Amino acid sequence: MVEIDVVKEIALGAGRILIEKLHTGVCVQAKGTIDLVTDADKASEAYVVGELRRRFPQHAILAEEGGQTAGADDYLWVIDPLDGTTNFAHGFRHFCVSIALVKGGDAVLGVVYDPLHQECYAAEKGSGAFLNGQRIQVSKTETVLRSLLASGFPYDVATSEVNNLEPFCRVMKASQAVRSLGAAALDLCQVAAGRLDAFWELVLEPWDLAAGGLIVQEAGGKVTDCTGGKFNPLGTNICASNGLIHAELLGLIQG
Repeated sequence: MVEIDVVKEIALGAGRILIEKLHTGVCVQAKGTIDLVTDADKASEAYVVGELRRRFPQHAILAEEGGQTAGADDYLWVIDPLDGTTNFAHGFRHFCVSIALVKGGDAVLGVVYDPLHQECYAAEKGSGAFLNGQRIQVSKTETVLRSLLASGFPYDVATSEVNNLEPFCRVMKASQAVRSLGAAALDLCQVAAGRLDAFWELVLEPWDLAAGGLIVQEAGGKVTDCTGGKFNPLGTNICASNGLIHAELLGLIQG
């Protein structure tokens, strides 16, 4: 059995590493033209992976920098050691640690930690969503027109046809505002806490969405892919909302 308090402890430890790196200086490398990795990503991931392997040696692990390692059972840890790397590298203070546990294709546990604000979001399947131990729930906004939303863009936005630019413009015109903050896992948690009414993104990786997607669901929200299909924690896109505006938002995204 996995104790969620153990996972929160690991996430907090990774967050301390990120804060220390932020204060002592960051070494930045490029994985692509605008896709960055820092020594903070690597240090945080090494810590999280090491702790999970020590505590759960039979579990498989999928991590952003290290790829996937096999396990002996049906559990898979999905890890983003620093979601918001570009923000972090520029000193823009919106980033987090994201850890999810997937079993049989379903997310069963998720923890997202924002170390700057010391906010730890956590959820277990069927048990509700919590922020620093206090239950949270999605907003009650009933229309996109009255909504504050968030989204993001792929690293190859300059060349890809799936760049989210047209959907972003449609939703921007139909809503109060759309933010692009650069840390999908943390943005999803803002939906869960009722601070945002929805978040969508067309091109992501499992480590961006697995934990946050579960947290939104457990906060009473609706989570699908961007066509309205079933939420897949190992998928590559997500639409998460308070449920009340979900169909309207999907219609705008799809045009």
